[in-house]
Amino acid sequence: MSARIVASVFLAAGILLGTSACGFYAPQATLIQYDPSDGVSGDVGEIAFRNAMLLSEDGSTASLLVTAVNKGDSAQSVTVQYEAGGQKVTENVTIRANSSVTIGTEDRPSVLLENLDAAPGDLFPVFFQYGEETGVQLLLPILDGTTGVEYADLIPTATPAA
Repeated sequence: MSARIVASVFLAAGILLGTSACGFYAPQATLIQYDPSDGVSGDVGEIAFRNAMLLSEDGSTASLLVTAVNKGDSAQSVTVQYEAGGQKVTENVTIRANSSVTIGTEDRPSVLLENLDAAPGDLFPVFFQYGEETGVQLLLPILDGTTGVEYADLIPTATPAA
């Protein structure tokens, strides 16, 4: 009789272990990193660039929209570089220590990219770097006002021809 009890306990333990161990080898979807919005992301040293995109009506002038998160203890001057008309154009934006800033929104720093040869819907390469850190080139999507009403007020207006 005791052999039956011992066998039952081992059988129950085996079933319990076999059915509960699938969490050890099954991939967890919550651990897969992805960009949940319209833009793309990248990291340079202690600065994280999140949801980076370009907003443009015509593809020749675009406004950079990106949230920069500085996890470091000192402010950093971030270099934003792109190519226009066969030449490299460089802009600098300062990100305070232990803070985040959304570049391209009202009352925040802005970076206006001019003389581009791209259209809404294209991917445009923009390089981010600061200090001695190795920079990252991100292919930013170019969006126009039809993508989402949340971006409509942030799109640069075309400058009238003189």
